[in-house]
Amino acid sequence: MNVPTAASASTRSDTSTPQVPPPTGHSARKPAPPARGGKRAPTVRKPLRARLKRDRALLLLCIPGVVYFAVFFYLPLAGNTIAFQDYQPYLGFKESPFVGWTNFTALLEQPEFWSSVWNTLEITAVQLLLFFPAPIALALLLNSLISNRTRRFMQTIVYLPHFLSWVVVVAMFQQVFGGAGTISGYLAEHGIGAGNLMTNPDTFTFLLTSQMIWKDAGYGAIIFLAAMASIDNGLYESAAMDGAGWARRMWHVTLPGIRPTIVLMLILRLGEILSVGFEQILLQREAVGPDAAEVLDTYVYYHGVVDGDWGMSTAAGLMKGVIGFVLIVVANKVAHRLGEQGVYR
Repeated sequence: MNVPTAASASTRSDTSTPQVPPPTGHSARKPAPPARGGKRAPTVRKPLRARLKRDRALLLLCIPGVVYFAVFFYLPLAGNTIAFQDYQPYLGFKESPFVGWTNFTALLEQPEFWSSVWNTLEITAVQLLLFFPAPIALALLLNSLISNRTRRFMQTIVYLPHFLSWVVVVAMFQQVFGGAGTISGYLAEHGIGAGNLMTNPDTFTFLLTSQMIWKDAGYGAIIFLAAMASIDNGLYESAAMDGAGWARRMWHVTLPGIRPTIVLMLILRLGEILSVGFEQILLQREAVGPDAAEVLDTYVYYHGVVDGDWGMSTAAGLMKGVIGFVLIVVANKVAHRLGEQGVYR
């Protein structure tokens, strides 16, 4: 029998291919990272003509919207030059004398202007506290309905008042809360002298807010209902399995899910903080008097269109626009600090 020697064994081990055991455990699942240092290939961008040809359908669809905003929003911005002129309609923009900041100085010295500012801020504060949460609460109630048929029926009912004009809404409230209205007559029969609620300056702010809630809360709930529809149903199922009731699911699932939408709508609302409904207030201004119903929009109308003081009224409108723009920028920055998306980045 041939017994291999130590020398022959070492010779075979040196000449044969070494057997590497297969990787096991963590080293088998995690391959070595690729080598770094290579440059990324530059992105080739199509020429403008090719991109226009590719997106021509979408661009054509955008034309009506662009024309609308250009004609009714951006083109009228040129009229703000009246705020720095002693504008006369028969002279026009070119011939009217330039007066600088005179209109702004005279505006700030008028007590009627500050009275309109105070009324505007008071109405805005009440609307932010009462009207802004109304669509959110209504959307939560509609979302809690189990029957889809009942939900659609209730949505249709609460949407309808939005399509009524303010003339019809004010007339309906007059028939209910006026001196000869239903509620006033009922209270008078039971010895409660409420009087004419439509002409009471002390309750005028709450009257305006109640009209807005009745008219636009249902329409404003559409956005929040759409936000609720995008929430994952698995979150509700997990919360229910953990024993959370309806209130807990609403507080810990629904409200956090629509929080970005709430912040967005609040920022947009702050941009219109000095616009509290021109047509609605104009229809009821004479009933309660200018002391309670004069706001910035009606001030601009009566001093500019009616009295012909174009420069001062334009200065008031320009100040309102600048304040609204500043509020949007500040509120958007605050939203970013709180971790929300906001209106823009």
